[in-house]
Amino acid sequence: FKPMQFGRNLWIVPGGLEAPVPALHVLRLDPGLAFGTGTHPTTRLCLEWMDGHEFNGETVLDYGCGSGVLGITAAIKGATTVICVDNDPQALTATRDNAQRNAVADTIACLAPEQFEPRAADVVMANILAGPLVELAPRLNAALRQGGSLVLSGILEGQAQEVENAYAGAFPELEKKIMDGWVL
Repeated sequence: FKPMQFGRNLWIVPGGLEAPVPALHVLRLDPGLAFGTGTHPTTRLCLEWMDGHEFNGETVLDYGCGSGVLGITAAIKGATTVICVDNDPQALTATRDNAQRNAVADTIACLAPEQFEPRAADVVMANILAGPLVELAPRLNAALRQGGSLVLSGILEGQAQEVENAYAGAFPELEKKIMDGWVL
């Protein structure tokens, strides 16, 4: 695990290493036992999208947060409220630890799915598998304010149509980006 660049201005840097000189936004990350370091194409797709998005003052939902990489990145980039949800207690612990390491712990709430009540988030992100994305469509749609951004990943190319169909009622046109057989 070494420093990695996403887009133009976003870097993930493991603890104990220095950030590269041109780093505008730096996430210090030690994933622990949770999924999410930025090395997988699904996470990379999300982080590259995030590099081009301004989060100033926004509320963000990171559903299936793993190590907290997406939620913490949103906080580093200016989100004022970030809700990280995961069904794995170790993921919530890793997210809290990584939020503390990045001095954004006051911005981030970590919740189990049964504790989460949908509210009007500006950005809803879910980097999980296609099956759960389809199952969660009503819940994730309810959590997004009108005109907000829905960012879904963890989808194999062959599963993209099924996920698209699940969200088509709320989002008649979805943009897709593909990397190594995975879809954002």
